[in-house]
Amino acid sequence: MASPLARSRPVLSIGAALVLACCGCTRAPGAASADAGKVVVACGATEEWCAAMTSVFTSETGIPAEFVRLSSGEALARIKAGRADPEFDVWHGGPADGYAAAADDGLLQDYVSPNAAAIPDRYKDPDGTWTGVYVGVLGFCDNTAVLAEKHVQAPTSWEDLLDPALRQNVGIAHPSTSGTAYTALWTQVELHGGADDGALAYMRRLHPNVLQYSKSGAAPAQQAARGEVGVGVVFSHDCVATREQGFTDLQVTFPAEGTGYEVGGVALLKGAHNVAGAKKYVDWALTPGAQEIGPTVHSYQAPTNPAAKRSDKTADLAALKLIDYDSTAAGARKLDLTRRFDAEIAKAPR
Repeated sequence: MASPLARSRPVLSIGAALVLACCGCTRAPGAASADAGKVVVACGATEEWCAAMTSVFTSETGIPAEFVRLSSGEALARIKAGRADPEFDVWHGGPADGYAAAADDGLLQDYVSPNAAAIPDRYKDPDGTWTGVYVGVLGFCDNTAVLAEKHVQAPTSWEDLLDPALRQNVGIAHPSTSGTAYTALWTQVELHGGADDGALAYMRRLHPNVLQYSKSGAAPAQQAARGEVGVGVVFSHDCVATREQGFTDLQVTFPAEGTGYEVGGVALLKGAHNVAGAKKYVDWALTPGAQEIGPTVHSYQAPTNPAAKRSDKTADLAALKLIDYDSTAAGARKLDLTRRFDAEIAKAPR
């Protein structure tokens, strides 16, 4: 018998198109009764991934689902702004430090899904405020043609990014809006012995080499693809996906000192209008079938469910030097760190 995922694929393109058509839809204030059967998702991954996930969820469960694609910082701000009458039921995708910050602010509802037992402890909050659905590793997206013109080798360390030859040739997002960029900032905290000052000192040295601080964490991969920068600091799967769009000059390298990673989460939002539907969505997102959807839309994060099949284009976590990334600590210090970054780094002259 065909798997649920296989059975749903024939309707994926139609369903995804329908979801994309209303991806900006959110529920009006006080619309609880009208939306009793619908799940509204704040989605932190790519537009294509969000559309595929909500479409297949609907086709498999019969529960209507809509999404709004938001970067991590945007999602946190919007969920916080709507806490009195939430427009979303579920937050899905984006680094777990954002979820930890949301939990500290009382925005998440504890929910331990029965399917969470299959997820390794390092990829979930023990109290059930969030559970990991994928792992993405931070790396460098190199445009080999641009680097060759500048006679610069592809970077294999964080120090390599400080090369004066890369002045205004590094792409990275702003950590206030981008979970990717905050992962990079927290990685520097860990590499500097837990010191915020050491991390910000590194970012200050990197600042002259940054072309601009984009809003989206995936944008630097597109900057590298267009030749606007020689290197983008992104999650490696975003670079792989961009290369598949025909940008064959791109390659991925990883820093030898150690690199950070995201645990993409899923969580039930406090005050959700459709609690029952939201719990079913969380349950479904943790299944192997749901976690195998990503590669069908060029999203190559590593699944957290050990039973899910891994794409051969997914980074081999065992072969990389990873830092000890504490999502809870990163989330607790996110507001202070991003405020300091904005005041001390982003606004500084180059």
